[in-house]
Amino acid sequence: MMMLWVVVLAQTILLIALLLGIYLMQRRSQRQLQQLQQQLSTLNQATALHTQLDHDIKELRSGIIGVGQRVISFESELSEQQQQLHQLMDKQQSLELADPDAKIYSRAMKMVELGAGLEEIIRECELPRAEAELLLSLHQTKSS
Repeated sequence: MMMLWVVVLAQTILLIALLLGIYLMQRRSQRQLQQLQQQLSTLNQATALHTQLDHDIKELRSGIIGVGQRVISFESELSEQQQQLHQLMDKQQSLELADPDAKIYSRAMKMVELGAGLEEIIRECELPRAEAELLLSLHQTKSS
C-alpha cells in the first residue's frame, strides 16, 4: 500500500507541476498576446496616419499642378505683353525719328524736367513763347 501511496503522491506532484507549467505558459502567452495587440494597435494608428498623409500629399500635388499651370499661363501672358510693349516702344521711337517736331518737343520736355527756364527753352528749342509756357505749365501740373 505504501508503494501505491508513493505512486499517487508522485503522480499528484507531476500533475501539480504540469498544471503549474501550463499556468505559466498561459500567463506568458497572455502577455505576448497583449504585446501583440498593442503592436497591432500602434500599427493600425500608423497605417491610418500614413493613409491621411498620403491623401494630403495627393491634394498638395494637385494644388501645385494647378498653380504651376497658372504660372505658365501668366508667363505666357507676360511674354506677350512684353512683346507688345517692345513693339509699341519701337513704333514710338520710329515715329519720333520720322517727326522732326517731336524731337524738338521731346528735347523741350527734357529741359523742363531738368529745371530749365522759359527763356532758355524758347532759345534752345526755337519754340514760340506760348508753347514753351504750355510745356512749363503741364510739367508743374504733373509735379503737383
